[in-house]
Amino acid sequence: MRLTPDHVRALIYIAAHDTGVEGLPQPISTVPDLFDDNFGLTFKFPGVDARELFEIALTLNAELETYVACLATIHKFRLKYRQVLQTQPFATMDQVGPRALLQYKQLENRSLAALLVWRKWLFDIDNRAAQDTGYLFEPVISAALGGASFGARNSPIRRLNDTSKGRQIDCVIDNRAYEIKIRVTIAASGQGRWREELTFPAEAKAAGFVPVLVVLDPTDNPKLAELVEAYLAAGGERYLGEDAWNHLRATASAEMAIFLGKYIHAPLDAVVESLSDSEPLPDLQLTDLMTSVRFKVGDGSWSVPRNAQRGVQEADED
Repeated sequence: MRLTPDHVRALIYIAAHDTGVEGLPQPISTVPDLFDDNFGLTFKFPGVDARELFEIALTLNAELETYVACLATIHKFRLKYRQVLQTQPFATMDQVGPRALLQYKQLENRSLAALLVWRKWLFDIDNRAAQDTGYLFEPVISAALGGASFGARNSPIRRLNDTSKGRQIDCVIDNRAYEIKIRVTIAASGQGRWREELTFPAEAKAAGFVPVLVVLDPTDNPKLAELVEAYLAAGGERYLGEDAWNHLRATASAEMAIFLGKYIHAPLDAVVESLSDSEPLPDLQLTDLMTSVRFKVGDGSWSVPRNAQRGVQEADED
């Protein structure tokens, strides 16, 4: 997924507005909000050449380079997910039909068949959302902190059981090696993967780093407690929930603290706090209009254009 010059121009103006930077050429049209629905694939925003505008912005405040880059990452993932919704195919009955045995005669055949297709489609688009969210959070937060990420090949932290191999690091700032997580679930991945999670703090300490665990979701469970204990045993630090957000803002520059609050923390809090666990879910209605799907949830509704054939998976576009 590549952003157009129109997207980039708009992101530069958004960053300048957020950080109070003045001195850019006056925009020709209204600057969108990052989360505006019309800030989509076909968005048009004419004006000064995007490269020239970016150079001007950096002379006014060098921190805008990181700010715009982080805005661009979020925007690219949001546009990519719009494409997922448009192109993720409905399953064929050959693909999901056998699952009907589990609920056969619980409702009329045509209704059951439709339920199987809708359920599979919702699973698929949620699975893509979960994957992309994971890919989005860690690099954006690392960049916002002003740190550097390392892959295993070039990592300064080596495995204790095989020093020829390195450890992937989410973020390194001075002598601190960060592991950044949205959450730690009780259903941990394979035992080998979990052992790697637990050995990272000791490996970081052996390499001369202070291991730092940042988990945005503070929900307590035995796996999280075990991981926290491993970090503390290695002389590390741990920040959970609101403490994590406070630490991120305190570590980031003033400009990037604005970014973290406005584009990650505040939106997540707004959505999470809007639905109580003690109340029933709003009604959900899905309508297949052949060329689009209409969602209605409670009092809200929106439509997604569709250009996918049933059972045909579209290739991902990076």
